[in-house]
Amino acid sequence: MKLYYSPGACSLSPHIALREAGLPFEAVLASTKTHKLADGTDYYSINPKGYVPLLEFDNGERLTEGPAIVQWIADQAPERKLAPPAGTMERYRLMEWLNFITTELHKQFSPLFNPSYPEEGKAINRAKLIERFKWVDSQLSGKQYLMGDDFTVADAYLFVVTNWTVPTKLDISAFENLAAHRERVAKRPAVQEALKAEGLA
Repeated sequence: MKLYYSPGACSLSPHIALREAGLPFEAVLASTKTHKLADGTDYYSINPKGYVPLLEFDNGERLTEGPAIVQWIADQAPERKLAPPAGTMERYRLMEWLNFITTELHKQFSPLFNPSYPEEGKAINRAKLIERFKWVDSQLSGKQYLMGDDFTVADAYLFVVTNWTVPTKLDISAFENLAAHRERVAKRPAVQEALKAEGLA
């Protein structure tokens, strides 16, 4: 399998999931700026959407969109408990978290990375993110992870988007539960391996 990624982007989430699941894969750098691979290949020829992540299977089939990819990964190693079993209410709770993170957190960050986006607009996004992170912080009260005691792919995704608060200068230090969650996830061996592999640690 091949995971097309860009360092620190949302593709870090499936990268962590693959290592947590213990699945063999090749990480392929796909620049989000040039949309070129190291060998000069146009990334648009692999993923017409132009962004990461993309998971390419051994048979050539390709899967895009992080929340879909991480659930596929989790289902390949059910013993790792990276996602509750399909069809259970807990699985739908996981989907609920993945959808929340992708729409309410991830997408709110996009304008903050865009130098041409007006500062007034960025202020609105920052305020919305603080509001959303405050709610996540409340949901983590008394819990190790988003779903309880078990680390899931949703925790990896949340960890990745909270990393973006540093370059975007979004202060979330007031949220103690969220800070504890970040530290907990950061210490996991698979997370450390993924960060090192992407040159982030």
